[in-house]
Amino acid sequence: MRNWVLRDEQPADVEAIATLTTAAFAGRPYSSGTEAAIVDALRAADALTISLVAADAEDGVIGHVAFSPATIGGDASGWFALGPVSVDPQCQGEGIGTALVTAGLERLRNAGAKGCILLGAAAYYRRFGFEHDLSVTLEGLPPGHLMVQWFGAERATGEARFHPAFGV
Repeated sequence: MRNWVLRDEQPADVEAIATLTTAAFAGRPYSSGTEAAIVDALRAADALTISLVAADAEDGVIGHVAFSPATIGGDASGWFALGPVSVDPQCQGEGIGTALVTAGLERLRNAGAKGCILLGAAAYYRRFGFEHDLSVTLEGLPPGHLMVQWFGAERATGEARFHPAFGV
């Protein structure tokens, strides 16, 4: 097993994050190939609410997760989106992605966020508390593709929107 640590993104990590993200999504049938550009656009828009990396002394940045502002039903107060999350293909299955997602969600909860949305594999993201909620939709997708995690009693309904950087 590698000896890695989680930490906030640093300016010197930007290129490594782009390279890692491109490699992590290469050849995936669900990938648009724009994931690295999305992270760069979020960063340029100062919309990376949380940007964590997993790094080890030998290989540098081996994992990354991004959280950015989102809206649900027109409400932009306290809603966030998870993604992309990237792990070096040589390091997948070592718990790095789980650690990144768990740490980011904990930070959102501690900051008073209302909840988080994502598009991803239900079998993977259910372990973190994400669920399909048919009262929250995403334009262009059939109901049930978007996943939501509520952090408190407050729920929102309506159309979810990711940050415009996701449109790159």
